[in-house]
Amino acid sequence: MSLPTLTVALVGNPNTGKSTLFNALTCLRQHVGNYPGVTVEKKIGTCRDGEIKLQIIDLPGTYSLAPRSPDEMVSVDHLLGHLKDEPRPDVIVSIVDATNLERHLYLTTQLLDLGQPVVLAVNLIDRAKNLGIQIDFARLSERLGLPVVPIQANRGVGLDALKQAILSAGNSGVLPKPVPFPEPFQKELQALSAAIGPGVEPYLIERLLLDVGGHTERQLSEKLGPTLASRVGDARARLATAGCPVPAVEARTRFSWIRQAVSDCITRPATRPVTWSDKLDRVFTHRIWGTLIFLLLMFAVFEAIFIGAEPLMKLISAAKDWLAELVKEGLSPGPLRSLIADGIINGVGGVLVFLPQIIILFAVIAVLEDCGYMARAAFLMDKLMAKCGLNGKSFIPLLSSVACAIPGIMATRVIENRRDRLATILVAPLMSCSARLPLYTLLIGVFLSDPWWLPGVTLFGLYMIGLITAPLVALVLKRTLLRGETPIFVMEMPAFKVPQVRAVIRRMVGAGWAFVYRAGTMILASMILVWACLYFPVTMPDGRSYDVATEERRDEAKSLEGEEKESKQQEANALHGEWKRQSYLGRLGRWLEPTFTPLGWDWKIGMSALASFPAREVIVGTLGIVYDQGEKDEEEDGEKKVADTPLGKTIQEEWSKDEHRGKYRIPTALSLLVFFALCCQCASTLAVIRRETRSWAWPAFTFTYMTVLAYIGALVTFQIGKLIVG
Repeated sequence: MSLPTLTVALVGNPNTGKSTLFNALTCLRQHVGNYPGVTVEKKIGTCRDGEIKLQIIDLPGTYSLAPRSPDEMVSVDHLLGHLKDEPRPDVIVSIVDATNLERHLYLTTQLLDLGQPVVLAVNLIDRAKNLGIQIDFARLSERLGLPVVPIQANRGVGLDALKQAILSAGNSGVLPKPVPFPEPFQKELQALSAAIGPGVEPYLIERLLLDVGGHTERQLSEKLGPTLASRVGDARARLATAGCPVPAVEARTRFSWIRQAVSDCITRPATRPVTWSDKLDRVFTHRIWGTLIFLLLMFAVFEAIFIGAEPLMKLISAAKDWLAELVKEGLSPGPLRSLIADGIINGVGGVLVFLPQIIILFAVIAVLEDCGYMARAAFLMDKLMAKCGLNGKSFIPLLSSVACAIPGIMATRVIENRRDRLATILVAPLMSCSARLPLYTLLIGVFLSDPWWLPGVTLFGLYMIGLITAPLVALVLKRTLLRGETPIFVMEMPAFKVPQVRAVIRRMVGAGWAFVYRAGTMILASMILVWACLYFPVTMPDGRSYDVATEERRDEAKSLEGEEKESKQQEANALHGEWKRQSYLGRLGRWLEPTFTPLGWDWKIGMSALASFPAREVIVGTLGIVYDQGEKDEEEDGEKKVADTPLGKTIQEEWSKDEHRGKYRIPTALSLLVFFALCCQCASTLAVIRRETRSWAWPAFTFTYMTVLAYIGALVTFQIGKLIVG
């Protein structure tokens, strides 16, 4: 028998702890989806209170219910019950910050106009206490005319009382009284309602009158015809004459009502105490020291990625090699053995080796976000962003793209200005995401591992390429395709706090699983396709199989010694090289090789890069297949200080022996690294850009400009490197 369900919507400003409250109430009984036709995510969870099931909806954080875009309109439509297959909430929970109650109540007063039961959850009461702020919650409830519950969401304080208040509000059916506007405004609102008719919600008519150029005005004008615009314009003109100018009348009315309601409910100290968060801000937001700390922090992160992940990477690599060898010993030479050992195990396994680094990167980003540092980084970067026609709000999506461009692009939804949002979307893929890490660490470990500090510096430099290039490209876009004024940067600075271990672990596990899932689907399919193109045709001119003939020569070499052994090994290597060159992938690569030559690449590198366009991670697995990493004699590598993986050792040896790349190994490696730092090889990212912009033109533009930029960057890098090497 199903339990009776009460639908609850959580609404609040950003940084009020709304998501923390949602997680505390629902635990793991939650899922994320998208509203149809728009890009706004919905988080839905459930919890029980006795015999009642609460379905909790976490709506996107917002400072106001004045919709300016279709995405922002979703929250209003959900609260009004206008969305198909989405029930109207029975109770609205407004989450506010106890340390900044007056300003946060502005959104609450807009919720009172919706005609639904509202419960006020006053969060962060511990911080308010530390600041010497005392709140009389019983009197506040009486003044506001709605239930008020003090909570501390991160500690679970007050959650039982909040559930009881939600149940009482849902069962009582008592509706809060809206904020009374001046009489001239009420008259114009009534006249406009009468002219429009009963088919439109009273709240939307109020927004129509208040939000000049807002989404409600555009939507209703399309629905009701052009005469509506003139009628609304006349009403606004009369309000201005009556001393109630739009939109100022709303802020003036609501804040006046809030000040009167809370005047004797809050006691503050005469002097605001200086908190440890304030002291930290003096350093972290300082123009010089803050920037220096940011750069040092990023450098430490990249060093940690190399040093901290090394033991687990060696373990995964050893397991991969053992499994591939086990398959080769159990199966005779042929397509099946090659597919499993070379295509799947060495291909996919070569990517999974870098899983520890992905987890470390996401853990660091989760800690920086949860402790409040990300907001300080955005503040520091605001001046730089402004010079590029953006503002500090663009920096957080860009920095989030260091983990993955997809959530970074989705994070641009907090940017109100459409041009700025689009510009940020188009440059977000330039940030070096975690998918680039496998190639970065492979080539850095092979060619740039000494001295000990060089890997971190090189990796830091690769990430700085994105941090520098993205604003410059945004500047070009804002002066050409996306001309417009730079908006004012307004952002709430959350207090520093100790990161929640559970939230960090959840982020790490989620990122790790997403990487493994990707390796088992898209990367696996790509590896099988690459393997097939490199394996076939397998028949030699005399009718024998290249695979079998190569294996026979290698087996013969094992039973010999001295020059005979070396001669037989050379025969095997020559036969293997002939096989790969005449394969389908080899033929295509050699045909396109003139395109790759100016970059310092041969057909193997070029085809590996091309194969990685669906997903960047594919490059390492493809290199593993192309360079046949499992067939190398390990005894020859004992004296060489290179990457510990077989692929790293194989690349080091083959590039050293190559007559063209032997001298220019480092310029070639840097050329490939720069190409990957700037290129857009991610079908998922392009699909998200399509979803966010609702057009295929912008993903096509992104792919084209980034590919051209990457080619030019790699070309310049290699040619300058050649000149330096001499």
